[in-house]
Amino acid sequence: MQAHPPIPGKEQIALLEPFDRLGLDRIHLVSTRTQAEQARDALAATRFWGFDTESKPTFAKGQESEGPHIVQFATLDRAWVFQLHDPGCSALVADLLARPGVAKAGFGLGDDRKRIQARLGVAPEGVLELNTVFRQRGYRKDMGVKAAVAVLFNRRFIKSKKAATSNWASPRLTEAQLVYAANDAYAAAHVFQALGLAD
Repeated sequence: MQAHPPIPGKEQIALLEPFDRLGLDRIHLVSTRTQAEQARDALAATRFWGFDTESKPTFAKGQESEGPHIVQFATLDRAWVFQLHDPGCSALVADLLARPGVAKAGFGLGDDRKRIQARLGVAPEGVLELNTVFRQRGYRKDMGVKAAVAVLFNRRFIKSKKAATSNWASPRLTEAQLVYAANDAYAAAHVFQALGLAD
C-alpha cells in the first residue's frame, strides 16, 4: 500500500493559504426550467461533476427533513445551484441525477441518496463518495472536504457554519448561501480530478 501524506489537524489547516473558491461571477442560480435547460447543456460537456445537496435544518426531535431543497453541481470552473421549488426545474435535476456515464462526486453523501429518492423519485446514478476513495487508498480517518483539500492542495477550505445551518428552503438565497453551496461541489470536482479519477 502506498504511503500517503498525513492528514493535518485543525490547527495546521488553519495556517494554510485559503483554497481559491468560486466567486459569484462563476456561480449560476437555477430556479426555472429554462435556466435548468441551459445548465444541463453546459454540464453535458463534462464527464464528471462535483455534487452536493443542502436541506433546511431540522431542530425538533424526530422531525423528518423535507429536503433536499438545493442540489448543486460543479465543473472545474463553474457551479450551478438548483432550487427545487419549480416542478420543471426539479424534473430536470432528477434527469441530471439519473444520467448514466457521468460521475457525481462529493463528500458525506450517505443521506443524500435516500432524500433524493424520496423528494425527486429517482435513484441517482454514478454517485461517488470521495471519502470511500480515500479509505481505499489507506486513509483511516474520515475525510471531509476540508481535510481532502488540505492533503491534496495544501490549502484551507473555508466553510461558513452560519450558511451551513441556514434556511435552504427559502425562495431567495443569500450570496453567502450561494458561495457555500457552489464551492462544496466545486471543491469536490477538483478533489475528484486530483485523485486521478477523471483520467
